[in-house]
Amino acid sequence: MARLWIVMPATLVAVGAAQAQHASPSPYAGMEARQIKVLSDQQIADLRAGRGMGLALSAELNGYPGPIHVLELGDQLGLSGEQRTRVQELHTAMRAETVPLGERLIAQEADLDWQFANKAVTPASLQAATAEIGATQGALRGAHLRYHLSTLEILTPEQVRRYGELRGYGVSAGHGHGPKGHH
Repeated sequence: MARLWIVMPATLVAVGAAQAQHASPSPYAGMEARQIKVLSDQQIADLRAGRGMGLALSAELNGYPGPIHVLELGDQLGLSGEQRTRVQELHTAMRAETVPLGERLIAQEADLDWQFANKAVTPASLQAATAEIGATQGALRGAHLRYHLSTLEILTPEQVRRYGELRGYGVSAGHGHGPKGHH
């Protein structure tokens, strides 16, 4: 029996070493080649274009349509000329606000990445950089959510219902919430 206790640990070490050699690569493998490690090319393009990137899902999935999607579905929603104009104005204003925020976020993430890449990061610079990034992310998300809220005010309850249907959302999404009984 004493031999078994000696052989077992050696076997476990050998099995562990073999598993380590055949371990799956990190899900981050390949990201080290990115210009800004934390942002994909698609995310950078989305930030530069003022796209929502899921930042307004709280609104979208609770019955607050997004301006760009309302414009895309305008004919199917039966938008009036005035509604279309007002939603287009919202979309233009949203882009004017979110594109600079996206550019700021890209620059902030690039700076933080540079600090790490050049071994220049310190606890103080890390705190400052992440606080700035967090504030920009919050401002960007707030902007996208605010324009969903504004878009709701332009549509009729039937258009909001139809929007959810056209976007493939369940019938209960967002019902019973929001101003003017839109849901």
